[in-house]
Amino acid sequence: MEKPGRFVERARDLEVYKRAYAVSLEVHRVTLAFPKIEQYALADQLRRSSKAICANLAEGFAKQSHSKAEFARFVSMAMGSCSEVETWISYAFDIRYITQAQLDEWRQSYIQVHGMLVKLREKLT
Repeated sequence: MEKPGRFVERARDLEVYKRAYAVSLEVHRVTLAFPKIEQYALADQLRRSSKAICANLAEGFAKQSHSKAEFARFVSMAMGSCSEVETWISYAFDIRYITQAQLDEWRQSYIQVHGMLVKLREKLT
């Protein structure tokens, strides 16, 4: 979570945003190597849901000046996207598009991001 007393000017300054962004870049890079048949299906779903976490944080953060509840709603949507990504990761592993090591690394990353999102939402409500 953020250090007490530190002013956060933009969503990208949030630790949860930084973590989600970093792992979404990795997801994007790896899914580009999925088979062509999956580029508009599983790979696309994985890329969109992983990026949606950051997008929801950015949009909600921008609206917090007039509504903390609105920001909390967008954080909840980011949590949903985080859960969606975890589902697609499982499919990618079961179809053998990613390795056990990749599955474990991404799962751990998204568990961490989800926990950070939960804490952020709790602070807003």
